[in-house]
Amino acid sequence: MAVEIITKEDLQLFKAELVCEIKQLLAKDNSRQDGEWLRSSQVMKILPMSANTLQALRISGKLNFTKVGGIFYYKREDVRRMLEGNS
Repeated sequence: MAVEIITKEDLQLFKAELVCEIKQLLAKDNSRQDGEWLRSSQVMKILPMSANTLQALRISGKLNFTKVGGIFYYKREDVRRMLEGNS
């Protein structure tokens, strides 16, 4: 079995590479937060409205949604169109 000696410089290089990879992963993760689907609370902030108004939009069919478990999800594009008045 061969023995390898690891120096401080090797560890510092490893640390720098590791930090760089973690930053890349976090950058990708941040882009996921701006993903395609929004929750009701996010929609109520974007389109300043109450939960009752949002419910009325769902019931009337003016805003499409998907329900998973007990959580309503809305497509970002649909919310954007409603914000612009193109619903």
